[in-house]
Order: sequence, then C-alpha cells, then structure tokens
Amino acid sequence: MNSEAQVRAIHRAAGETGAARPALAGLANALPPHVWFCVSAIFHYLGPAFAVLLFAQVGVLGMAWLRIATAALVFAPLTRPWTVFARADRSARLLLLAFGACLAVMNCAFYLALDRLPISLVAAIEFVGTIGVALVGLRSRRNVAALAIAIAGTLLLIDIKWSSDPVGLFWAFLNGALFVGYIVLGHRIAQTGIGIAGLGTAMAIAFLVVLPIGFSEALPAFSAPQLLLAAIGVGVCSSVIPYICDQLAMARLPRASFALMLSLLPLTATLIGVIVLRQVPSLTDCLGIALVVAGVAMHKPARE
Repeated sequence: MNSEAQVRAIHRAAGETGAARPALAGLANALPPHVWFCVSAIFHYLGPAFAVLLFAQVGVLGMAWLRIATAALVFAPLTRPWTVFARADRSARLLLLAFGACLAVMNCAFYLALDRLPISLVAAIEFVGTIGVALVGLRSRRNVAALAIAIAGTLLLIDIKWSSDPVGLFWAFLNGALFVGYIVLGHRIAQTGIGIAGLGTAMAIAFLVVLPIGFSEALPAFSAPQLLLAAIGVGVCSSVIPYICDQLAMARLPRASFALMLSLLPLTATLIGVIVLRQVPSLTDCLGIALVVAGVAMHKPARE
C-alpha cells in the first residue's frame, strides 16, 4: 500500500470532517501526550469491567453491540464518516475497512474472553502479541528476552486454574492478536493527521460488521431505560474516551514511547479488576503480572 497516496487520500476525505478537530485541537496540544495516554489507560479497562457486571442482563455479544453502537453514534455527527469514506480512494478505504473490522471483532473477542477469564489474564495476553510483532520487525536479543519474560508471566497467570478453559483462552489470544492490529492500524491513521475522523469512520464500519451479531442479545436493554443508560455509559467509557485519547497520544508520541507506556496497562487492568470485579490476584498472579509488565517495558518496537 502506498503510504503517501494513502495520506493524501485520507486528508482529502477528511476535508469536511474538520469540525471535530478544532474543538479538540486546543486542549489536545495544551496537555502532554502522556496525559492522554494515562486517561486512556484508566478507561481502557474501566469500561469493560463495568460491562462484565451487565453480561447477565444483556449478554456478552449484546454488550459488545451496545458498546460499538454507542461509540458509532457519538462519533457520527462529529466526524461524518459517510463523507470520509465516500471521498476516500481505494487504498484509504481499505485502511478504514481493515481498522473497522479489527475494532468489531476485537471488541467481541475481548468480551467473550472476559466472560470466562479474569481481566488481568486477558490484559496480559493482549500484550504478548505486541512484543512478538516487535521481534519480527526488529530482531534483537533484547526483544527475545522481553518476549520470553512476558510469555513466562502469562503462563504463570494461566496456570492450571484457567488452562482447562480452552475456549476462553482462544478468545483471549484472538483479542491479543487483534489488539496488535489496532495499534498498527491506529498509528497509521493517527499519523495522517486526521485520527479522530478516521476513528469515527472505522467505528461506523465496526457497527455495520457487528450489527447482525449482537442485536438480538442487546434487545432487552431497549425495554429497560436504566439498563440502556448503563450500557451507553459503558460504551462511552470503553470505546469513545480511550480511543480518542489513544489517537491524541499516538499523533504526538513516537511508536517506541507509546509501546513503552503500554506496560502500564496490565497493571491498570489488575487494579481495576480488584476494585470493580473483586478479582483479587494471588502472589503467583502478581509475579506473572510483574513479568508481563517487565517484558512490555523492556521490548523495543520496530522502527517507524
């Protein structure tokens, strides 16, 4: 894919979607990118933790549907995704379609994993893939050691207790693989300079992908106003706040710095799991989490 043509195409497509950018530009530039990342780190798992509490009433895929639908509706008037996609050329559309499909399947896999496994384990598995990609793009002893440390930590977390749930582990590893795609594609869109517009378009595509999958499970929420409001709150916390903050951070942070800061997320997930879901880790779990954090912090991502 020709990156220069891709950038030009997306900028043309975003010509009339700048309405969302001026409102955010002042605040985005006033705050350091690290602040945006820290906000994202909190909400990245806070929203999903609250979503787990709603699974019994809405269903796993129904909750994923409501999360993506909420985000798509919030982004639509701000970014006018139909305009972005209509004016994009073939390469730009492929990028947006790939990002949208990635978001849709990743969210579904993430919730299906959370339904069966503790959030700390799902978070740890998410980051093994990021180190693996770094090793492919930049072979070094440092990255080999980082991957080995993170894998050792993940194996400690899996232990015998969760190894008997291959379905849950499948969804967790699928989510981890798609999380790598989210970072790579998200960086490509952020570096074009119209990250929020591209994100809004991708979220609309994600909604179309997930539309037939979780709609039937989401129906009970429409007859219970309190449940619907709670689900909308989860959607905003899960897919609006963290994704916008990621784009604002990615646009100003080198990939190496962003990758280093990702090491905070397994720890954030564990703390939120303790506070919201009462998933208290054992000493072995804490060691496993510490190894994953060390591996993510140690690895060096592929060059831009």
